[in-house]
Amino acid sequence: MNVLVIGSGGREHTICWSLAKSPNVDKIYCLPGNGGIAEIAECVPISVMDFDAILNFVDSHKDIQLTVVAPDDPLAAGLVDRLEERGHRAFGPRANAAIIEASKGFSKYLMKKYGIPTADYQEFDDYGAAVEYLAKAKYPLVVKADGLALGKGVIICNCKEEGLQAAKEMMVDSKFKDAGKKVIVEEFMVGQEVSILSFCDGKTIVPMVNARDHKRAYDNDEGLNTGGMGTFSPSAIYTKEIQDEVLNNIILPTVDAMNKEGRTFKGVLYFGLMLTDSGAKVVEYNARFGDPETQVVLPRLKTDLCDIFNAVIDGTLDKIRFEWSDDACVCVVMASGGYPESYQKGKEISIGDIDRDILLFHAGTAVKDGKLVTNGGRVLGVTALGKDINEARAKAYKAVGNISFDGAFYRKDIGIKK
Repeated sequence: MNVLVIGSGGREHTICWSLAKSPNVDKIYCLPGNGGIAEIAECVPISVMDFDAILNFVDSHKDIQLTVVAPDDPLAAGLVDRLEERGHRAFGPRANAAIIEASKGFSKYLMKKYGIPTADYQEFDDYGAAVEYLAKAKYPLVVKADGLALGKGVIICNCKEEGLQAAKEMMVDSKFKDAGKKVIVEEFMVGQEVSILSFCDGKTIVPMVNARDHKRAYDNDEGLNTGGMGTFSPSAIYTKEIQDEVLNNIILPTVDAMNKEGRTFKGVLYFGLMLTDSGAKVVEYNARFGDPETQVVLPRLKTDLCDIFNAVIDGTLDKIRFEWSDDACVCVVMASGGYPESYQKGKEISIGDIDRDILLFHAGTAVKDGKLVTNGGRVLGVTALGKDINEARAKAYKAVGNISFDGAFYRKDIGIKK
């Protein structure tokens, strides 16, 4: 089987790497791909949002038997729908289900209607009304852009001035473009965060091993929110008791709710959770593999990923026997200076002597004049497996120390909190 993967980041590199291990996969195409993906797949310079070019490419390559749509934007815009209309097998939710991520307003409506635990909230599409509410609100609180904003459209506000500034940036200054035309203002939840990715075929849902992301740019959870500066799996705080609570109160009710809304979900459904004193609550949903959580979850998967993708499409996920490694996994993101705000590209990357078992997932790289260079905010996900978090963490940071590029920065506390 030949497979096409849509996307260009660390998540897509990890998916390609995992698919390449399958005896059922002969060749992998990736569009547009990156410098690392090019080592295991044929990269095609087509934008993930150029649907006509993508459809023409798949139409003209009869050898492609499966297309995996990984990023949020093409899922929300209906690429899976378009592929299926042309008679192609595609992995990922259709647009009417991907809305669970594409609109925070919809996801909050869903949770409120079906009693799925989440933070209290208010929704605003009128800037004046938002200002009036924020001027009198109790702080801290969270202001979120309703739409997709590359994981950056969430601002924690500690005072009225920060709340008003966040609303202005989103609704007036269009910092996140159309994503911020409508905002969600949420209560600030206190607790420990954990991420649960799940395979779902519309009837059966299978949670993967848990992971813990680090969203803030700097150590000790300081700085702006990013797409994720590192992650590890598993988290010791996610006990069997909490796992059962989440399954029964959040995961299964969400699948049931989507079916009742006529929005059957088939693909990867991601649950961003806050473990509060009053129980687990949903922070956010994603309609695809999380990034960088994928980089520590898939290396622990022993079951054939291609088999899982096909089972999701065919509605036979209950027939798959899932196996996971007992190893722990840690991923440290090396980012460009200035990220998540403005940063420069084209910096040459030097990779020294790193251990053979290090997994180097490329997020924002390209090959220019035969040299590997930076091509994004998050550049590399330096990933290691170990018998426990401490061993995996030590191996990952040892490798980080032997990789360099101008302006590189990374958090030094990934994996310390459990």
